[in-house]
Amino acid sequence: MITITSQQWYAWIAAFLWPFLRVFGLILAEPVFGNRAVPIAAKVGLAAFITLLLAPVLPPMPPAEPASGAGVLIGIQQLLIGLAMGFTVRIALTAAETAGQLAGLQMGLGFAVFFDPQTSAQTAVVGQFVGLFAVLIFLSINGHALVLSALSESFSVLPIATSTLSPRGWRVLVDWGGAIFYSGLLIALPVIGALLIANITVGIMTRAAPQLNLFAVGFPITLATGFVVLYLVVPYVAPALAALFEQAVLTMGRVLESMATP
Repeated sequence: MITITSQQWYAWIAAFLWPFLRVFGLILAEPVFGNRAVPIAAKVGLAAFITLLLAPVLPPMPPAEPASGAGVLIGIQQLLIGLAMGFTVRIALTAAETAGQLAGLQMGLGFAVFFDPQTSAQTAVVGQFVGLFAVLIFLSINGHALVLSALSESFSVLPIATSTLSPRGWRVLVDWGGAIFYSGLLIALPVIGALLIANITVGIMTRAAPQLNLFAVGFPITLATGFVVLYLVVPYVAPALAALFEQAVLTMGRVLESMATP
């Protein structure tokens, strides 16, 4: 008769639960898998499926019961690691949306906003458009596969253990958050530069002919110029977004390595 001890049950539960929390944290924060349009049941099922594939090749688990204090701390730690990994990729997508919002403000479409269920806030139309374009670029370069590959390697770089995480990893993540501003500005710079020239031209026209209505003349010019420049820079924005997402995956590895550094 085969008998299973309680220690064996705890070991099996820990071998699934702790990796599951890291995978689930990544799925919650990652922009594609964690989209609010995806039902929570699908996210849990996907996390469980990925965990079942990874569990047989993972390093040995620490000798701690899942329901003990040390086991709960390990679970919280794994969830935070997954959230940090997913948040790294989300920052890159937010930078693309910021570029669209900056371009939309310069075009005069700052008032054209709608409720975005993903962020639960009002989002500019141009920003949402650039964000969707960035998601398509992310999928076209197999970004989801790169993220899953980084996830599997994370268990070797930062194995499940009772040791605490180094604060250096969080510092790297905070520094990467600056990409929202400088990357967004660089991506939107062609549109901003063209619209600056258009606004200067409109200003000179209204100065030379004061009878011209600034809103009746300037708004259509800036709007048309913005759309034309957006159309022209799309082939150049796509490689920039691809490089941004590749940099996000590399930053994910640096975050994990910094967390593992004592």
